[in-house]
Amino acid sequence: MNYDLVFQDFKSLPVELQREVLDFINFLKSKQETPSAADAREFGYAKGKINIHPDFDELPEDFKEYLK
Repeated sequence: MNYDLVFQDFKSLPVELQREVLDFINFLKSKQETPSAADAREFGYAKGKINIHPDFDELPEDFKEYLK
């Protein structure tokens, strides 16, 4: 790629469009640097942080009468 030509084209744009080009470049850079959420997590990262009551699957007392 000929960077001199790219820079000449960039300089020939109005200031507003130059800002848009810079915004787009920053967007592309941030997209490249950000790892996906699945890559950032490792197996077992929430172990011990979530507690489920032993009676979790049991029907609450308030609903037993409703289901009869």
